[in-house]
Amino acid sequence: MPGHRIYTTSVASVYPHYVTKAERKGRRKAEVDEIIRWLTGYDQAGLDAQLTREVDFETFFAEAPRPNPARSLITGVVCGVRVEDIDEPVMREIRYLDKLVDELARGKAMARILRA
Repeated sequence: MPGHRIYTTSVASVYPHYVTKAERKGRRKAEVDEIIRWLTGYDQAGLDAQLTREVDFETFFAEAPRPNPARSLITGVVCGVRVEDIDEPVMREIRYLDKLVDELARGKAMARILRA
């Protein structure tokens, strides 16, 4: 299965890259956390616990307490693939997160990133 290896990658191993990408563009770790909480429904303690447990992406999204229904409004291209065209649920969730972090790094306002 293409991309299967990323499912077994811990979110904690990728998370610093999200933060670094955002901070290089003048954004903050707190904004990355806000995006993740918006997408998944984790509170900050829950997000921190998942990172500490080093869960993989599949587990991270499967255990998400309240996946935001507005995440289906996330569209666009990540890694050359339109996120709205991804059929595999875990990969689509991963690309939703990638897309939101990309938008943050490009300087979009949080209200627009969070589809408010």
